[in-house]
Amino acid sequence: MNLHQFKFIQEAVRRELNLTEVARVLHTSQPGVSKAILELEEELGIEIFGRHGKRLKRVTEPGEHVLKSIEIIMRELNNLKNIGNHYSAEDSGTLSIATTHTQARYVLPMPVAHLRKKYPKINFSLHQGSPGQVAKMVMEETAEIGIATESLIDYPDLITLPCYEWQHVLVIPPDHPLLGVENITLEQLAKYPIITYHPSFTGRTRIDQAFAAKQLNPGIALEAIDSDVIKTYVRLGLGVGIVAEMAVKESVDQDLVVHPAGALFGTNTARIAFKRGSYMRNFVIEFAILLNPNLNKEMINQALAQTG
Repeated sequence: MNLHQFKFIQEAVRRELNLTEVARVLHTSQPGVSKAILELEEELGIEIFGRHGKRLKRVTEPGEHVLKSIEIIMRELNNLKNIGNHYSAEDSGTLSIATTHTQARYVLPMPVAHLRKKYPKINFSLHQGSPGQVAKMVMEETAEIGIATESLIDYPDLITLPCYEWQHVLVIPPDHPLLGVENITLEQLAKYPIITYHPSFTGRTRIDQAFAAKQLNPGIALEAIDSDVIKTYVRLGLGVGIVAEMAVKESVDQDLVVHPAGALFGTNTARIAFKRGSYMRNFVIEFAILLNPNLNKEMINQALAQTG
């Protein structure tokens, strides 16, 4: 058995058992992938995958156990590389971050700038996606650290730590009828078209839950993943915007009226995610502490050591 076989099997599960896609991603041939998997099955004396003809259809029960062992082996292999990098070149390398657009645009610039100033030889690789994609990128080790509000806490293979709390705000055009209302209610807000985030982004779940609890069905005129897009359409008069508070800057958004909406939709917690059992280089841990100064190296390492 060899690491190539382990990588093929791991990638086959990630690619929904599509070996053509596995071969494309790993820059090899589909027959070579099939042969490597069959050879490992023969060596172990079990079927890792159930088949229909030559097509992989499912992971067998013994295959599930094999996958868990492969996951541990590949994780520890990556840890060995990180340990080597840490002690041979601790002040250089690449920090891969998976996050959503809102975090990348409004939260991360200052921490990235601070870390870069301290470690000028570090490069950053920023991967943007939905919260679910962020979780997947961390689990698949495309990224060492993930930052998002939704979803991260739902994955047992991830260790998540609180980053910061935030609330939504209403952004209202200057000629809107709601400007004369001091304490806007959900009932009043539901009377007007709303522009806000796509359902899987930036606390949208809390917005929907708040309206549903009041048995209200607001008209969502437009959904987007980008706060700046939402504000652009508010300026065009399409509706009232609901955005994350960190997406509003007084110097930029002087033409919009901002109304805190924590009382309507509650508070949200952005979280930092690491893959369980991973070895983190010092500058990765320092970056997490920049995001949340209440964390420290000991707390993060203790969390990473948890076995679940």
